[in-house]
Amino acid sequence: MRMLKRIGAVIGVLLVLGIGILAVMLSHNSPCPAAASPAPGAGTMQAMVRRCYGAADVVHAERLPRPVAGPGQVLVKVQAASVNPLDWHYVHGTPYLMRADAGFGAPEDPQLGTDYAGTVVAVGPGVQRFHPGDEVFGARNGSFAEYVVVREDRTILAKPANVSFAEAAAVPVAALTALQALRDKGQVHPGDKVLINGASGGVGTFAVQLARHLGADVTGVCSGRSAALVAGLGADHVIDYTREDFTRGTQRYDVIFDAVGSHPLLEYRRVLRPHGRVVIVGGPSTGNWLGPLAAPLEAIVISPFLSQKFLPFLAEFNAPDMQYLQALMAQGQLRPVIDRHYGLAQVPEALRYLEQGHAHGKVIIDIPGP
Repeated sequence: MRMLKRIGAVIGVLLVLGIGILAVMLSHNSPCPAAASPAPGAGTMQAMVRRCYGAADVVHAERLPRPVAGPGQVLVKVQAASVNPLDWHYVHGTPYLMRADAGFGAPEDPQLGTDYAGTVVAVGPGVQRFHPGDEVFGARNGSFAEYVVVREDRTILAKPANVSFAEAAAVPVAALTALQALRDKGQVHPGDKVLINGASGGVGTFAVQLARHLGADVTGVCSGRSAALVAGLGADHVIDYTREDFTRGTQRYDVIFDAVGSHPLLEYRRVLRPHGRVVIVGGPSTGNWLGPLAAPLEAIVISPFLSQKFLPFLAEFNAPDMQYLQALMAQGQLRPVIDRHYGLAQVPEALRYLEQGHAHGKVIIDIPGP
């Protein structure tokens, strides 16, 4: 018995040491290294990168090798990209847990950005669907750059003729998040009462439109100055959170789509029907270790014990859903809302603005060029 206790104590000490070492590794910030120079004679492009973790000021312009379309790949001249909260999380390297994927101490991939829209300039062997001159949009890591190379069988679609490059670039991450969170996770059906908390934000503006498209009775929560915008997107009711706390109201909802995490999760129970669902799309970013992961983790813990469900959510790119959004845009049934435009060199400023949490719709990076 004494031997077992000693073995247990040793295991406990090793476990604590292991956790401590992992914590140090995750929270360590390596110094910013100097940029590597492209090989002489190689074609280059301008891209916004960060080679260490920190505030938006670590993001800067560099000349990187211009990508080349290989077999099955499409080279796109980026005309516009959009900024998402995930971008500044990758800049800060927080919550620290994400560094297990992004890189210990410093980012493994220095490039930023996901959403893009632009023009095909070259295709590799075997490409069938796209040709030089085609206008396209989609999602690809490293979109804060003059060019991206994308596999034909990944997230790349023809841009509808009735939307601009900026509008198309606003769609992939935000609209896909709203669609899958409402339709798949929230299981919204015609006639459901749906509340969108954060209705004027980048994801929220799409969520209002898509919830209405799915046949729901939609309530949008936003500031008073955004009320007209949210109502114009199709919300049946608008609540000004500066004047009214919706969790104290008398209306009960089938689904609460929470893009901002402005209330403790259990407060939502007061206005949720007995078998209603809260879909957690966003949350406060305070705290270096968990940040926006705190609410999803809480939801996982409490949901099994309640008839009401609290559901963490993360979107997944797939062709059918992107084609669905493409068709809605082409039919004029999905309208991207754009708050501000920035140039490529202004990405740090755009990140700072988005981080303040007051954007009404999407923040766009314009990347004009030949």
